[in-house]
Amino acid sequence: MADTAPALNAATERRYEETLERRRSKSDRREFLGAVVLSTAFTAAAVALALLATPARDLNPLLALAFAAAYALAVRIEFTTGTHFAVPTQLVFVPMLLLLPTPLVPLILALANTAMAAYDMRRGLSAGRVLFSPADAMFALAPAVVLVVGDAQTPGWEHLPVYLVALAAQLGFEMLDYVLRGRFFHGMRAREVVAEMRLTNRVDLLLAPIGLLAAIAAADAPLGALLVMTLIPLLRGFERERQARIDHGLELSRAYRGTALLLRDLLEEDDEYTGHHTEDVVELSVQVAEQMGVDEDTKREAEMGALLHDIGKIAVPDEIINKPGPLDDEEWAIMKTHTVEGERMLQQVGGLLSSVGIVVRASHERWDGGGYPDGLVGEAIPVAARIISACDAFNAMTTDRSYRKALPLEVAIDELHKNAGTQFAPDVVVALVAIVTRDLPDWQLSLAETPSGVEAQPQPVKQP
Repeated sequence: MADTAPALNAATERRYEETLERRRSKSDRREFLGAVVLSTAFTAAAVALALLATPARDLNPLLALAFAAAYALAVRIEFTTGTHFAVPTQLVFVPMLLLLPTPLVPLILALANTAMAAYDMRRGLSAGRVLFSPADAMFALAPAVVLVVGDAQTPGWEHLPVYLVALAAQLGFEMLDYVLRGRFFHGMRAREVVAEMRLTNRVDLLLAPIGLLAAIAAADAPLGALLVMTLIPLLRGFERERQARIDHGLELSRAYRGTALLLRDLLEEDDEYTGHHTEDVVELSVQVAEQMGVDEDTKREAEMGALLHDIGKIAVPDEIINKPGPLDDEEWAIMKTHTVEGERMLQQVGGLLSSVGIVVRASHERWDGGGYPDGLVGEAIPVAARIISACDAFNAMTTDRSYRKALPLEVAIDELHKNAGTQFAPDVVVALVAIVTRDLPDWQLSLAETPSGVEAQPQPVKQP
């Protein structure tokens, strides 16, 4: 398992699993209304185009059916990007625009999508997908309009500039469509959607010239354009290889998480207090990461790093762990080895836990460089480790230990304020205080949020 990382980052992995679940589950009210609005708007636009534009070719029903069937085969090949799937439909879509009546192509694709979605309901696909399926042909509207307006509905090299404009219109309109969908249905930011659409755009750009060549070569024998379908088995093989890597990555992520939980359980058996302390630090670290708005990879590192930040204590003698009093210098030197030992253990597991091991090693570094084991300073400390350090210290201060009672909340918060910028990252302290004071009454909140006026030099909070 060493050196094997997940195929997807944390955010894409989450959205991919959510997408698969959404395909199987019933649509909620918001999705249902969105599907109705999108499909209605698309259908109205497609019908208007079909009625108002003059096609350069007559409709041949058998030819249209053959292309629709080829499109149905191509759209089944899905290269996942998280929320979206890149499909090699340009192989068929470009010839359809130029060899069928161009104004009718969006409606033909919508009918093909609807028929496939209705068929997939037999395999457990959500009925809401049937409502969405016409709108999945939205990408066809912009290029069809450009070809009609540019009088370039037939294949020919003289129309190449119009074809390029049509392709740009397709990519731009499709991007806008998915940015709006991502925002409305998944709460995604525009830049996240753009990042996920890169593969889709790359596939479209690479396959569009092949579709154009097929259309021009088959201008007098339109069915000949379907020879491009000989590429489908090759693309299917690529899809299966990519899907296998993604599935393997997901399984590895689950395995790493399971391994982390198992190690946590072993630690709890070895030292009950440390086990419970770890659970509290995990919960608090995740909340602080969310409060800070970090990316999901960092949030995952904070969660798993907090889960395993004390795992190296398995190698520390019990008489030191459970000593009913402060540790002497020699005992502290032994205790400090637990971060390095924790990293070593996680490096042996490899993969995702290797990066978590880096966070575990840095979980006792200080913002001013006075921490251990490497004396990292400021932003050289991983963000997840900064979060864990403050959450670990706060939990240690507010729980009973073998050598002292828990500190009052106000005192613990005051210690965080006094050590911000020295022991702890200032932005982490701000987020942590916001979390732990969220439910306090107003009188207690004002007391807790105001740093002490004591001028004494702040004392570092020990984090055994």
